[in-house]
Amino acid sequence: MIILGIDPGTATTGFGIIEKNLKTNDFALVNFGVIATDKKLTDAERLAILGADIESLIKKYKPDAMGIERLFFTTNQKTVMTVSQARGVILFIAQKFKLPIYEFTPLQVKSFICGYGKAEKKQVQFVVQKTFKLKSIPKPDDAADALAIALCAGHYFGKNQKLRI
Repeated sequence: MIILGIDPGTATTGFGIIEKNLKTNDFALVNFGVIATDKKLTDAERLAILGADIESLIKKYKPDAMGIERLFFTTNQKTVMTVSQARGVILFIAQKFKLPIYEFTPLQVKSFICGYGKAEKKQVQFVVQKTFKLKSIPKPDDAADALAIALCAGHYFGKNQKLRI
């Protein structure tokens, strides 16, 4: 089973693609990276690039499900708006391909990955590194976050349960 994890943003969107062995419940890394857009472009142009790139990832890797970070309250309203727009485009594309979508707050991801909802970003990255037996922590941070989100989605895929905090 292939899972696509997404850490949304307008300037940079992290993606992580993993494979879950349904017999052993082990995870393998397929690919990870970021989709970056030029800040000189309009919001509409950036969102169009993001949508096209997400669609390309889905067509190439044919995921069975997608995990995406859910927004949480922040004091930077400008960031909330642009991330919301990016999430909207990503959710639209995922729905277009009829992918099951799993949404997780950062607190939920940290709880699942580290067992503690207030874990530091470095702790999450370390667990991701060890899970996939990587020599170093995946970079950039957005890609490492997307891999953590993919792990969460891979765990909950097909289960009719909510992540408890």
